[in-house]
Amino acid sequence: MDAGAPDFSFELELMSRGFVLVAGVDEVGRGPLAGPVCAAAVILDPDAIPEGLADSKTLSAKARAAAYERIVASARAIGVAFVTPGEIDATDIRKAALKAMAQAVAALSIAPAHALVDGRDLPELHCPGTAIVKGDARCQSIAAASIVAKVMRDRMMCGIARDFPEYGFDSNAGYGARRHLEALAKFGPTPHHRMTFSPLRAEAPVSRRPRRSGKHQS
Repeated sequence: MDAGAPDFSFELELMSRGFVLVAGVDEVGRGPLAGPVCAAAVILDPDAIPEGLADSKTLSAKARAAAYERIVASARAIGVAFVTPGEIDATDIRKAALKAMAQAVAALSIAPAHALVDGRDLPELHCPGTAIVKGDARCQSIAAASIVAKVMRDRMMCGIARDFPEYGFDSNAGYGARRHLEALAKFGPTPHHRMTFSPLRAEAPVSRRPRRSGKHQS
C-alpha cells in the first residue's frame, strides 16, 4: 500500500468491538451548477479488499473506472442514491448531501452495523455512525464509496449531455467550466441546473423550462 493511502484500520477497530458489517459512505456533487448530488454506501469484504482504493478526486478517470469494477465485483453490498437539483434548491446542498447519504445506506441490500461517513456531519441513519474528516483519503470503505458515487454521477451527467450537448456535461460534470458558462449565457439554464446557485440565482424562473439540444432542432 502506498504511503498515505487509505487503510482498513477504522473498520477493523469497529469489527473488534462486534460491528461485523461496516459501511463506508460518501457523496459527490456538492459544487456543480447542474446535476444531482450522488451518494454511495459500500460494505467491503475484509477478505477481498480491491486494489486501487483512494479518494476519487485523486484518481484518473481510467483508474477510477477500473477501481469501480473491482469494487462492484468484490463488495458485500453497494447502495447508491441521487438527490435532484429541484430538491437541492428546495433545501440547501448540505441537507441534500446528508439526505443522499442516508438514502444510500438505506439502499444497501444488507443492513450495516455501523457506518463510517466522510465529513463532519452524520446523516440520519438506522445504525450507529462515525464522521471522519477527509475520510475518503483515510478509510478504504469511504474511499470505495467515493469512487462508486463519482462514477455513477459522471455516468448520469454523460446521459444528460446527450440531450444538452452544448453545455459539455460529459466533460465538466456540471461544474462551472468555461464551455458550460458560455452555454448558460447563450442558451440559459436547463431543467438540470440548480437555480439557487450563483450565477443562476439571477435567472428568471421561466428559464427552467426544458430545452431541446440543437442537434434535435429542425
